[in-house]
Amino acid sequence: MNSLRVIFDKDTWQEIFGSISKNKTRTIITVIGVLWGIFIYIALSGAAKGLDNGFERQFENIAMNSMFIWGMQTSVPYEGFKTGRNIKLKLSDIDIIRQRVPEVEFIAPRNARGVSGGTAPLVVRNNKSSNYNVYGDYPEYTRIATKKIFDGGRFINEEDIKYSRKVCVIGEKTKTELFEKDENPIGQYIRVDNIYFQVIGVHKFIPGGGFETDGDIYIPFATFKKIYNTGDRVQWLTIAAYDDADVVAVEKDVKTTLKKIHRVSPDDERAFGGFNLGEIFNKIIGFSKGMTLLSLIVGIATIIAGVIGIGNILLISVKERTKELGVRRALGATPSEVRNQIIIESVFLTLIAGILGIILGALVLSGINLATADLTDFPYTNPTVPIPFILGALFIMIFLGTLIGLIPAQRAVSIKPIDALREE
Repeated sequence: MNSLRVIFDKDTWQEIFGSISKNKTRTIITVIGVLWGIFIYIALSGAAKGLDNGFERQFENIAMNSMFIWGMQTSVPYEGFKTGRNIKLKLSDIDIIRQRVPEVEFIAPRNARGVSGGTAPLVVRNNKSSNYNVYGDYPEYTRIATKKIFDGGRFINEEDIKYSRKVCVIGEKTKTELFEKDENPIGQYIRVDNIYFQVIGVHKFIPGGGFETDGDIYIPFATFKKIYNTGDRVQWLTIAAYDDADVVAVEKDVKTTLKKIHRVSPDDERAFGGFNLGEIFNKIIGFSKGMTLLSLIVGIATIIAGVIGIGNILLISVKERTKELGVRRALGATPSEVRNQIIIESVFLTLIAGILGIILGALVLSGINLATADLTDFPYTNPTVPIPFILGALFIMIFLGTLIGLIPAQRAVSIKPIDALREE
């Protein structure tokens, strides 16, 4: 109760502000030290979070624990086979992978035309035409990479695969370039490499929906196989592991299984190519956590240095106010009242510096957010610091301010009124 009375006592704050006004320059310089510490913490933590958010936005509609695997050329002779043998994945590989690698949740074979520098098929509708990438897909692909279809349409289903239907899902760009502005493309026909396909859906392009574009066309895998005579060959596998699985280990197990199927040396690291999105995501998360930890260490270290500076100021202030404190003690001020006043002054200066640092950090992060808001291809967005982190930082500052304030407070309490009154 005594502490609360001191906090809300008008005379207490008059003395605090009077002390600060006597040493304005010295106080401001010291406060800047604490301010800079909390600013570094907010800025670095927010920057790390912005990178984390940007990567999530970039791939928000594709499973973070997914990977892509394709066949390449052998680099090690094995079982009578020479090096340089082309490895071609097959549909039969999928069932074997499911049996031998139980950590795989979804697996979708994919074929494509026009991807990776190839010539994209010519797509014609009435007197309009253009070239677009064409993918042969299974419905399971949407369990790995979400596809948002406009109302009235749908994606490829199992019936399309079973009967090798000539149906397709087109993109927003394809719709805009081949159809009239207000024309509904659902149920209409387009020609893909001189073969008619009925449009069953229009997929909405979403940044972060994978590696496709807004002009891509999807057809049933079985239909693609017949049209382009690919047989059971698969260009690449899109795989998603379970959430609790080690994606790096899953990729290794899948490649080991494929090596056994295709009689490839276990030591051959070049027979199969891969892109492990889950591994990259984990590295980004690790980097983000490292940045947050670094910001915490640097920020706290700087804050401590600043708080120590505030303690030094208060020690000097106590020495300069020795006579004043002696008079107060002589007039009946208790040791706890003197102690509480010094501690309140320490906490006040620390808290003000912290709040200013948070505001400055928020302004900088807001400026960075505005500068990167329109950069959809740049994996960086919304650099923010969670409120609990900010409140935690303020709590630490209050604790440190109280702790460091005890030193000059104890010095003030130890002053004997009779000795203080003798000082000039």
